[in-house]
Amino acid sequence: MQIGLVGLGRMGGNMRERIRNAGHTVVGYDTDPQRSDVGHLSDLVDRLDRPRAVWVMVPAGAVTQQVIDQLASLLKPGDLVVDGGNSRWTDDEKHAKELGARGIGFVDAGVSGGVWGLKNGYALMVGGDKEHVDRLRPVFDALKPEGPYGFVHAGRVGAGHFAKMVHNGIEYAMMQAYAEGWELLEKVDSVTDVREVFRSWQEGTVIRSWLLDLAVNALDEDEHLDRLRGYAEDSGEGRWTVEAAIDNAVPLPAITASLFARFASRQEDSPQMKMIAALRNQFGGHAVESAKKA
Repeated sequence: MQIGLVGLGRMGGNMRERIRNAGHTVVGYDTDPQRSDVGHLSDLVDRLDRPRAVWVMVPAGAVTQQVIDQLASLLKPGDLVVDGGNSRWTDDEKHAKELGARGIGFVDAGVSGGVWGLKNGYALMVGGDKEHVDRLRPVFDALKPEGPYGFVHAGRVGAGHFAKMVHNGIEYAMMQAYAEGWELLEKVDSVTDVREVFRSWQEGTVIRSWLLDLAVNALDEDEHLDRLRGYAEDSGEGRWTVEAAIDNAVPLPAITASLFARFASRQEDSPQMKMIAALRNQFGGHAVESAKKA
């Protein structure tokens, strides 16, 4: 299968490689010419046979809107656009309507896997019409992990990004729980090797998880996280999850509290946020801030 891929950053670049490794043709475009296969977005479109499929992997919001607008003017009826970034689900409905007026299909894909996706595969949560999703299955199969899990056609347009939003909300709460437990263990005198306590939980316990494995990785690199400042950003999905909960009258105390805990990191060098920052760096390659030297 042929597919265009717009945005070749941390995620997009690895996705291009994984799709190519599965035997498909990928034409990639990025504003960085060192990464790009073509000079312009119009060149990408020209390189693809009709009906075309173009996957957009750029930052949510204005940048995604700009790319969608450009593709709307370049593509033809019967072509298909996939938004694999972290767009808000309400934007998906808008984009589907705009492209649909030109006869262009639209699929939204929530993508999880971070910097590990090239090796382990990406979990995909997809929204859109069945005929559009089925057309893209060879690419979805190339990106997903081996085995029966890691892909879901979650529902109509917007369902993929809504599912990914909730996934990220759950991620917030899980990371916060690990961070709180780590701080408490570090605080008491009786526990002399917190890193090994975390390591011991990796097998045989009900709280074992990939996030726990990544926490151990982070502690192996910096045993007490002394090199990190206790600061962690919050992405749009965490806020959107809480807003959706309010709109639907669904209580989310753990997820909401974990979002508010990130706000605390804006005010002080929070020990918990050191662990959150370390975990975000481990699974997503997100930037961390160094601790200030005394």
